[in-house]
Amino acid sequence: MRLPRFSLHPAISIVLLTLLAGCDDAPTPPTPTAITAMPSDASLARIYDSSCKLCHANPAAGAPLTGDTNAWAPRLAQGAETLLDHAINGYNGMPPMGLCMHCSEEQFLALIAFMSGQRFQ
Repeated sequence: MRLPRFSLHPAISIVLLTLLAGCDDAPTPPTPTAITAMPSDASLARIYDSSCKLCHANPAAGAPLTGDTNAWAPRLAQGAETLLDHAINGYNGMPPMGLCMHCSEEQFLALIAFMSGQRFQ
């Protein structure tokens, strides 16, 4: 059986090669902390497991990973009020209320503190 010859237009070949060149950058695997970390408070642990962990323990989601102090630093620099606003109203890829429609402001701040490793005053 003879296979048909397949040829691409040179411009398409260049575009495809350019796109494939970016494939070398594999996402950073999550740290063990991001995968296994859980708040010590049982009610916060349930919320984290059902609402936060999906994105904050998955590097493909683009969210800062739990325990990744470098990723959280520029966000923390914006202050607790801004982080709380982003959690409640959504921001970029984060959905409004962070998938926790019943969470209070205090719970959001406690979850942010847990994920970032930074306590708010």
